[in-house]
Amino acid sequence: MIGVVGLVLVAGYVGWRWLVVRDVDAFAPDLPSGFDGLRIAQLSDLHVGPHTSRKFLRRVVDTTHALSPDLVAITGDLVDDRAEDVRVYADMLGSLDAQLGVFMIPGNHDVYAGWEDVERRLRAADIGTLLVNEARFIRRGRDTIAVVGTGDPAGGRRGASSAAPDIDRALANVPADTTVIAFAHNPALWPSLASRGVALTLSGHTHCGQFALPRLGWSLASPFLEHAMGAHTEGDALLYISPGTGYWGIPFRIGARPEVTLVTLRRARRASAQVHRARTVWRIPAIAAQPLG
Repeated sequence: MIGVVGLVLVAGYVGWRWLVVRDVDAFAPDLPSGFDGLRIAQLSDLHVGPHTSRKFLRRVVDTTHALSPDLVAITGDLVDDRAEDVRVYADMLGSLDAQLGVFMIPGNHDVYAGWEDVERRLRAADIGTLLVNEARFIRRGRDTIAVVGTGDPAGGRRGASSAAPDIDRALANVPADTTVIAFAHNPALWPSLASRGVALTLSGHTHCGQFALPRLGWSLASPFLEHAMGAHTEGDALLYISPGTGYWGIPFRIGARPEVTLVTLRRARRASAQVHRARTVWRIPAIAAQPLG
């Protein structure tokens, strides 16, 4: 028994370093033709803090650059409970770049770190566009879509009202016929976004419990959340939940490897997602199915 436990712990420790790239084709009805093929690199739940491997963060940045995304979305939990680690985040991930921009939203741990201080430091660092219950419009030729970032439910619980979700406010200036891509850290916000016509929501938060059985669609987070992992559709709305790029608590992941997600938008008659098998990152810029050294 002790030997089995030891093997699990070793496998979990190796797993948190085993960075993968996951390709997700997101099919959206009424997507403007100019955005057919738009590539979004999603990072989530980096939890940057004193425990974070700088080598791992460099691998994340290099991997993201190698994918040449049109847009980068960082869907919350940038830091792990300490506002001062925004400086480390900025030093290590401030070089992220994409033609249509780098967008960030708060997660619950950004709130726990003291949201007012985290927000001030992020805006001062000028390393991307921070979206909190607001929208930005992206244009390609004659076509336009909106990207929307929400707050996080932890903001309401912790008295950080400026970080609490306000979906009505976030969508207030978005015309009804505009395709909307939303970034919402907690997937519990998806039903409200879907009911307001948001085509695609990218979330994180769950880490898939850092222990998952993907073939069974189960993770340690599944008993606690209606939507805990993978892709989901409801009518014309689509949700993808990243298992996260970093880790929380202990450096342990089994069945839920740290992920850089490459989401490609596709025009379609109905909403659906094709989630491809993950590719292990071995060297940059090459991305091949080889284990980490």
